Amino acid sequence: MTQYVWQLKEWPNFYWDDKALLKLISGCRLQQGKLLAKISSLGLPYEQQAQTDILLEEAITTSAIEGERLHPDSVRSSIARKLGLPSAGLPVDRHSDGLIALLLDATQNHSKPLTKERLFGWHAALFPTGYSGLHRIVVGNWRGSEPMQVVSGRIGQETIHYEAMPFDGVEAEMNIFLQWWKESLGSMDGLIRAATAHFWFVSIHPFEDGNGRIARALTDMALAQDDHQPMRYNSLSSQVNTERDSYYNVLERTQKGSMNITSWLEWFLGCFSRGIVNSENIITLIFNKAAFWYRHSQTKLSDRQRKVINKLLDAGIGGFGGGMTNRKYASITGVSRATATRELQHLVGLHIIKPNPGKGRSVSYDLIWEG
Repeated sequence: MTQYVWQLKEWPNFYWDDKALLKLISGCRLQQGKLLAKISSLGLPYEQQAQTDILLEEAITTSAIEGERLHPDSVRSSIARKLGLPSAGLPVDRHSDGLIALLLDATQNHSKPLTKERLFGWHAALFPTGYSGLHRIVVGNWRGSEPMQVVSGRIGQETIHYEAMPFDGVEAEMNIFLQWWKESLGSMDGLIRAATAHFWFVSIHPFEDGNGRIARALTDMALAQDDHQPMRYNSLSSQVNTERDSYYNVLERTQKGSMNITSWLEWFLGCFSRGIVNSENIITLIFNKAAFWYRHSQTKLSDRQRKVINKLLDAGIGGFGGGMTNRKYASITGVSRATATRELQHLVGLHIIKPNPGKGRSVSYDLIWEG
């Protein structure tokens, strides 16, 4: 019969091999410093764009990990309203609003105490209707008496990956966790603390649903407490979503192991490091956009042309599949094909775009990125 970590008499006295983690921690710290230095050189308008883009990535991917799809425009609308940025014409969605409120509270208010009431508020924000999909769930409180299992497979052929502790132990276990959260701040490495909190919380699995999203919000909160930054400039959830299979595999192995969580911490630090690389790619796009508009600050362009240029900038170098064609320009701007041709040629004349290799009907364009 499978034994889980919470069933061990040593629970929850986790331990790890410091020597095995030292090099990983040092590498993460170096990457953190470089990322924050790059952010600080952006300037306020582009720093706000970095905040928005990375928060958008975090919200969409933390939901995608759990199989929930959020519309990017709804999420962007929620971010804009919460940060006091323009949001005219963008759709409103209660689920997006609740998730963004949770993520921002975890980071912007990272110095405030973590209490069960605050966790209940986060949980209620995730499920504003009281339903998870078609099922009514306990919202804003610890889970009920039904067994909490993580399963996969068809009905009758399920594989149980994890079974959490009985519901009547959750209150006491969360009290211990919350006390540790308070006492561990400043007394252990911040990255190790964030990873330990994540593993501990999902092992308790205190809610009927939403445990993964709240665990990742807690991780962001712990990281914000560590680097004293009220906004996250690297999306851990985005990287976890990319590595979702290995994420669940290492969680399952560790939850069926001992109190030695070194393997989980090694995976977490590696994922954190790779997540910073992904965030640097987002920042690089913003740098390229800022540099482009600085070079062309005096160039007279129509709103349609600016819209198309921004599409190409957002896609990055070589990222706009097939390049910008006459047909795509007409579709994006709503003009005729003839007008699209004239406006594209105008941009060529301004040395803003150039033709890609290919002639005739296959002609396409990309931005001139040099300089």
